[in-house]
Amino acid sequence: MLLPPAELPRTQIIERTRHRYKDIHRLLEKRWTISAIARRLNLDRKTVRRFRDTGLDELLASACERHPNGVLEPFKAYPNTRFTAAQGQVSGTRLFLEIQARGYRGSRQVVRKHLAALRAGTAAPVRADIPSPRKITSWIMRPRETLTESQDERLLQVRLAWPDITRACDLARACADLVRHQRGYLLLEWIRQAEQDAPKPMKGFAGFLRQDLDAVTAGLTLRWSCGVVEGHVNRVKTLQRAMYGRASFELLRARILTQP
Repeated sequence: MLLPPAELPRTQIIERTRHRYKDIHRLLEKRWTISAIARRLNLDRKTVRRFRDTGLDELLASACERHPNGVLEPFKAYPNTRFTAAQGQVSGTRLFLEIQARGYRGSRQVVRKHLAALRAGTAAPVRADIPSPRKITSWIMRPRETLTESQDERLLQVRLAWPDITRACDLARACADLVRHQRGYLLLEWIRQAEQDAPKPMKGFAGFLRQDLDAVTAGLTLRWSCGVVEGHVNRVKTLQRAMYGRASFELLRARILTQP
């Protein structure tokens, strides 16, 4: 029987991610397009792009973050800490009662098996020790004053461990500052810095901004926006799609003009 992703063992999740990464990059080396790879492997194009632009280690961490192995997984950090502090002198029943008070809803036997693995030295590392790319991104994009002390500390650990994330974090926060405070006059300098030493995905983003530099600068400088126009365009497209292309232009024109 095929298990849903949330119930797949960790080893299967890792192997599936590795194989998918290998297949996608093998086709990319043959100069296949994103759409062709998506059709060949029966994947969404966004998934193909993510595997193209993200390193294997980050993908593995993200996969484990999205698909926890068992109901005990979110609570493993506590029994691991207790086991270390007590030098292994702790009972499974006591651990079960303590993590049950913290919200654990699994069985006592699962806790005892994990404790036995800790004593045997075969327990897997706690998944929470490796933040997922999604979680790291949320820490970077939020204003620093809104982060908790533990979140700020973990982000600092990540920045120290991966220099690329350190540079991406600095540039992302600078870009957010441009948007929040309408400092369009600093945009070109930001693009130059990103193109010079930023990670590859951010260099690509900076390149797209440069292609439409005047419009983006105006959006970050002037108090006017094209939001109203875009709203009307969206309304026209909605009406057109609702008619499934079966009605005449006259009917479409009438519906657009008669609706506020």
